[in-house]
Amino acid sequence: MSIAELMAQKAELEHQIAQRQREERGEAIKQVMSIMSQYGLTASDLGSGAKVVRISDGQAKASKRAAVAVKFRDQHGHTWTGRGIKPKWLSEALAAGKSLDDFRIAA
Repeated sequence: MSIAELMAQKAELEHQIAQRQREERGEAIKQVMSIMSQYGLTASDLGSGAKVVRISDGQAKASKRAAVAVKFRDQHGHTWTGRGIKPKWLSEALAAGKSLDDFRIAA
């Protein structure tokens, strides 16, 4: 096998490796986002100063927006800023007869 053929194989393998890394990273991001949604977690709950924003191809990037203060918390440490869709833990508690004020954090 010639050097040119080996170099072509090397380039193809590097391309395949990069593609697989992108696919696996995208799947990992989807799993993390699913878990965060399930437990009502935000990027700030994970200790990050930046908000993670999902992009259409499954990738994620950090937003430059300032973090929003948490306004609601339950006894298990689940939090919600009061923006966007209510997390599952809060919806279930409200359906069980709790009030939104039961979870409000004193300012």
